[in-house]
Amino acid sequence: MSEKVGEVDLTGAKQNTGVWLVKVPKYLAQQWTKASGRGEVGKLRIGKNQGKAEVSFTLNDELTVIDGTTDKTIRAPRDHPFTMQTVGGQTLAVFTETSSDKIALEGVVVQRAECRPAVSENYMKLKRMQIEELCKPVRLSQQLDKAVTNNYKPVANHSNNLEYERKKKEEGKRARADKQQVLDMLFSAFEKHQYYNIKDLVDITKQPVIYLKEILRDIGVYNVKGTHKNTWELKPEYRHYHGEEEKLDE
Repeated sequence: MSEKVGEVDLTGAKQNTGVWLVKVPKYLAQQWTKASGRGEVGKLRIGKNQGKAEVSFTLNDELTVIDGTTDKTIRAPRDHPFTMQTVGGQTLAVFTETSSDKIALEGVVVQRAECRPAVSENYMKLKRMQIEELCKPVRLSQQLDKAVTNNYKPVANHSNNLEYERKKKEEGKRARADKQQVLDMLFSAFEKHQYYNIKDLVDITKQPVIYLKEILRDIGVYNVKGTHKNTWELKPEYRHYHGEEEKLDE
């Protein structure tokens, strides 16, 4: 929507039309843009289980192909269960804007939800590829054919170094990352080991301890006794291990 806000057209406004506000993973939104023809991207299933709504989205098979990768076994997950959330007393609305900057009210948000991928082999491969891409160095070394003969006057500290130190201090404060991004890092870590102590998970995610524990309580179990005392592991419904379960080295 443009920064310039014009008049809102309420002609035939759908104030009584309820709409859903759903958060989807970035890769899923990117796959949707590839839809051709009528723009069909998948199927949405809405049901009930013990009186509670159960909603899931299944991506069309032809949209699971990931561009830009040589590994053809890496595909986007198809199954995406919804985590239902309340509106929380907020008044949220959906507007549309035409090319002539006319704004119209389409409906009021009556339900919020988060569309998450089901933990599967496809999902784990995709997250591993994304993490590897993020870990690639921004700067690369290059061998020069001849020596550099330009003369440079020494300085106490280069501006690039000062900027790097400033960013390093800011990152040291461990600002909260997006919840889905933290979940992706956690699932990737638990694919390698079954058990982690909180210190290791903080090092992996670079998140504040309190915020990290809030997320872990949704997907994990804290062991208070036994061989793996004081460690976290995934809840059974989120576990996806290859072969024999791995154990954390003590």
